[in-house]
Amino acid sequence: MKYFCTNSLKALAIVALVAGFSALALAQGPEIGSTAPGFTLPDSKGKTVSLSDYKGKVVVLEWTNPNCPFVQRQYRDKLMTVLQAEYTKKNVVWLLINSTNEGHGDYESGESLDATYASWGASQTAILMDPDGEVGRAYGAKTTPHMFVIDKSGTLFYQGAIDDDPRGTNADRQGYVKNALEGLMTGKEVTTTTTKPYGCSVKY
Repeated sequence: MKYFCTNSLKALAIVALVAGFSALALAQGPEIGSTAPGFTLPDSKGKTVSLSDYKGKVVVLEWTNPNCPFVQRQYRDKLMTVLQAEYTKKNVVWLLINSTNEGHGDYESGESLDATYASWGASQTAILMDPDGEVGRAYGAKTTPHMFVIDKSGTLFYQGAIDDDPRGTNADRQGYVKNALEGLMTGKEVTTTTTKPYGCSVKY
């Protein structure tokens, strides 16, 4: 009996370890070059939006939370809005996704989000509501902002930070998302396709 119990405990430990690794892999999100996870979410006005609606187009996913100082700085300094305006004019789809849990103090209604981003001069295609965090976890979204670029074939092309300037003090900042989009538009090689995102944690 002692032998059985000991080995049973070992087996359970192994199962738990494997499950832990599986959960970690899920939290890390899809790999660059893999198919971007499909999803369907309501937008801020209650309309249903699916990633498949934009088949054949370049899509940017921007995880956001207007109460995050990093997000506020990106919009205050017009870094995000200029990028949105430039590339939505080039037929790029730009989706803001808010995965803030409804029970968190940072949660805002769709109407409130619309008003905030309009006041900031944003030009996104849609603001999507993901309060249960299912889509955020599928992508491994960790921060606000956390950026993902999907190419016309539906393949994940870039994920990570918007740029290399988390403090907002680098005049020679490298725009990772801009570089990725330019590469897709012009066919130029993009060598940086994964970076470490910076910002506030997603409020799952």
